[in-house]
Amino acid sequence: MGAPQKQTEDGQGAFFDELDALEAEIRAGLSEDDLAHLKRISRAGRACSAAGWATAWMGPNLLSAGLLALGRSGRWTTVGHHVSHGGYDRLNAPRYHRKNFAKGWRRRMRDWLDVIPPAGWDREHNTLHHTRLGESADPDLVEHNLDWLRDSDLPMPVRYALVAVMASAWKWIYYAPSTMQEELIAAGVSKERRSLSDWRVWSPTHPDGRALWLRSFLPYAAVNFALLPSLFLPLGPLAAASAASNSLLAELLTNLHTFVIITTNHAGEDLYAFADAPTDRRDFQLRQILGSVNYRCGGDLNDYLHGWLNYQIEHHVWPDLTMRQYQRAQPKLKALCEKHGIPYVQESIWTRLRKTTDVMIGTASMKRTAFTAA
Repeated sequence: MGAPQKQTEDGQGAFFDELDALEAEIRAGLSEDDLAHLKRISRAGRACSAAGWATAWMGPNLLSAGLLALGRSGRWTTVGHHVSHGGYDRLNAPRYHRKNFAKGWRRRMRDWLDVIPPAGWDREHNTLHHTRLGESADPDLVEHNLDWLRDSDLPMPVRYALVAVMASAWKWIYYAPSTMQEELIAAGVSKERRSLSDWRVWSPTHPDGRALWLRSFLPYAAVNFALLPSLFLPLGPLAAASAASNSLLAELLTNLHTFVIITTNHAGEDLYAFADAPTDRRDFQLRQILGSVNYRCGGDLNDYLHGWLNYQIEHHVWPDLTMRQYQRAQPKLKALCEKHGIPYVQESIWTRLRKTTDVMIGTASMKRTAFTAA
């Protein structure tokens, strides 16, 4: 399929004129309150981490691990994600400017320590994913990335099991190596992105694999599974072992959590994939709506648990807004789409997980028939 067929000229123009007017309205509402909101959300995530570590020595338990997991997930999906898109660049906050946030080892340790390298995330997600949504060149197109599973002869129970395994460690086996590959390309170390099945991506004996281990896996593991648990040694070796166990359990939970709220953003038989690039800005904007999905929206607690990824449609239409701006924009963009007959998909996270899993295992496929609105 080529680009989605647009509405009639009059209807199309009216929709995009109103879309531009809505963007101007939302951007005009930017204020210091947006920055204060970011700081509150950041503190909430830090508080989850602090509470998780403060109780982690008391023996392996889901409460401590869950709090640690929420802190890790939130640091990526709410703070790191929106700051790296430049959502707060227009406010007087150098710490939260994308040119400064998590740049260099000192800032990375302070701002966003993750297995995902910040520079690689900027290229893989902010650039490639957002500008090539739903195309084969989109590095996060689930249907394309799982062709090997969809086209396999494996029994369905085995396919489901493989999806569960991937979900349990997907940051380590997908996002970390994928973003590191893009960082190496951006730095001129590699000329092209290697397949994740290529041994050089993982091997410490090759420059690509060595970068993955030294700049991604080892720093994160050293801090979260060795250094921080070791601080509990004065309470005894069992306390330190409990802290390490809870940290490892938290890693499993944060992988599962982020898999559920991220992989489901652009997958399902009711969303579009595209065979070529958009023809113009309006076609690009339309694709962001047709190829994205929202979950239940509203309220900071609900939005934090969804990683603010429940505003995926608004985020893809306007990637550089603040979290508060997405909350204000969502009902207005939804109403605008409904007014002009533009599909606006919003369902529960569990419905989206089922639909995404169907695509992953090959029992469903993305839409490729041209879209025509009334």
